[in-house]
Amino acid sequence: MDARRRVGLNIQRIRRSRGLSQEELAARANVHQTYLSGVESGKRNPTVLVLDRLASALSVDLADLTALPHLPTG
Repeated sequence: MDARRRVGLNIQRIRRSRGLSQEELAARANVHQTYLSGVESGKRNPTVLVLDRLASALSVDLADLTALPHLPTG
């Protein structure tokens, strides 16, 4: 899986698990909502500083945003 896509899916999964909208997360991380949308869809390539702000806004470690997805077995 492309790294941008993986990061985007992780951000989206964590954001949803926290009950946050894109608008809320964007405001907390001080990024524009359309930029966040592009990151979540894997179309944008965020800098490490932006990833750090997103991780902080989500109250997770930066490594959680780059983690490989857990694939179901079976």
